[in-house]
Amino acid sequence: MTTDKTTVFVSGATGFIALHVVDDLLRAGYKVIGSGRSQEKNDGLLKKFNNPNLSMEIVEDIAAPNAFDKAFEKRGKEIRVVLHIASPVHFNTTDLEKDLLIPAVNGTKSILEAIKKYAADTVEKVVITSSVAALASPVDMKDTSFVVTEESWNKDTWESCQANAISAYCGSKKFAEKTAWDFLKENQSSIKFTLSTINPGFVFGPQLFADTLRNGINSSSAVIAELVRSKLGDKFYNYSGPFIDVRDVSKAHLLAFENPECAGQRLFLCEDVFCSQEALDILNEEFPQLKGKIATGNPGSGPSFLKKNCCKCDNCKTKKLLGFEFYKFRDCIVDTASQLLEVENEN
Repeated sequence: MTTDKTTVFVSGATGFIALHVVDDLLRAGYKVIGSGRSQEKNDGLLKKFNNPNLSMEIVEDIAAPNAFDKAFEKRGKEIRVVLHIASPVHFNTTDLEKDLLIPAVNGTKSILEAIKKYAADTVEKVVITSSVAALASPVDMKDTSFVVTEESWNKDTWESCQANAISAYCGSKKFAEKTAWDFLKENQSSIKFTLSTINPGFVFGPQLFADTLRNGINSSSAVIAELVRSKLGDKFYNYSGPFIDVRDVSKAHLLAFENPECAGQRLFLCEDVFCSQEALDILNEEFPQLKGKIATGNPGSGPSFLKKNCCKCDNCKTKKLLGFEFYKFRDCIVDTASQLLEVENEN
């Protein structure tokens, strides 16, 4: 697929991962149509990039029925590639089905329906941003005998994942992704696109635009922000699981549609497993201005904690398909924290 004049649609273009993807696409010479929730957000994004190859459409609520119809009716004939990155992420809810499960499934369904209705002849590739949460349930993530691979599926059911907000979020990722693969199977005769999914672990790394940190932070990077803002002697929750840098996630989105071998594949993005203690050790080692002021926990205990509390990961298939080295944990944490500190010093 030649980049020259190829138009790529990116849903949820104002998000943490999507901004990096839009940037990589524009640098590679693609034309990009992004979707955002409001004219104000869209105008802000257009101003930041200031690139004639970027245009924006409004999709107010991805979970609404026919949410993407208007955008695809208007622009569908131009679009060759669709990257569906938008998905609801929040845990402040008591109605898990209504606020997490149904929106995730509907968002995926509505963009695929819009392609079928208005761009069945033009869209050749679809890439959906899923998650490691579709591969493993929260229980599996803590099971030291469990190995996550590209073939794994979160074993929770629609009912069992509603035990709490975290499980429901993880379940929403599974059911949204299942919806996409089922749609492909059921509509083979009326569509021509191939499908790939991107399944990242915790996504760390710098924001594309540092000033967006003032409007809040993505849920994975918030784990690091919490440690940077901790006080000496503070207790902290020792998160653990697979991790990946946002810059690698972005690169993978492009390769997912550029490399024909990625068609039909689930790409499990994980450099390694991590825990908060390891991140804290790096912060104390690499930032003299933090040492002696932030939490220390139990330095050096990360590897033994992971051995007893974390699943294993095997994504050699994905690494072979993508063919590039992922960012190491130390670089990823240093770049995330450096940007956080820089923005906080400006305030």
